[in-house]
Amino acid sequence: MKELIWDNTLSVEVKEIDDDHRKLLELFNLLSRSVTTNDTNDYIEAVLEELISFTVWHFRHEERLMLKYSYPGMAEHKAEHHQLIESARTFQQKILIQGKTRSTDDIVFLEQWLTGHILGADMELGLYLGRVM
Repeated sequence: MKELIWDNTLSVEVKEIDDDHRKLLELFNLLSRSVTTNDTNDYIEAVLEELISFTVWHFRHEERLMLKYSYPGMAEHKAEHHQLIESARTFQQKILIQGKTRSTDDIVFLEQWLTGHILGADMELGLYLGRVM
């Protein structure tokens, strides 16, 4: 699997959000490598839990900024956040509870969702925050 590389195309032009996104990409790449190299389920579980925990924190960070600056698209943006967390939790359940072999298809889905969210909803948020901050 390819690694996600941070570059200016992923920048929302808000430093604190960009810093969070860099960390998300690092954790995603660690998860992707661990699945690709067939690391143990225990290790993948630990990496995935760290990714999910940081993602939840990051989403709260964005939502706090949306509240502070009265972002008009907050409801839709929060709904996307919820969908990503649910997708990650579903992947986590496959590994932990159902004992199913992890799939690179799941990683590809999470990759597309993460980058799609940054390039879509987060870019819109960044444009808005750039005008009001």
